[in-house]
Amino acid sequence: MTFVQKTVIMTILSLFLMISGVTMVSAMEKVNINTASAEELTVLKNVGPKTAQAIIVYREAHQGFKTPEEIMEIKGVGEKTFQANKDMIVINDE
Repeated sequence: MTFVQKTVIMTILSLFLMISGVTMVSAMEKVNINTASAEELTVLKNVGPKTAQAIIVYREAHQGFKTPEEIMEIKGVGEKTFQANKDMIVINDE
């Protein structure tokens, strides 16, 4: 393998790793369930548009969420979904 071929392969590999790193960082962003839009809420695992809208309706009816765990009051958001998202969910500007 020539020096040029090695350089090209290393460059491609480096770019791939950089792109993967950016994706992992953005996947760990926090989602404030008291202020997030429906679109922002769908970033959470197992939360689609219908569940996102239910989260918004619930928070408006209850003057916001008091704890992250309260999201389990939403139909379709159980213990399993909460556990999958608990590190991403915030209720204020933490």
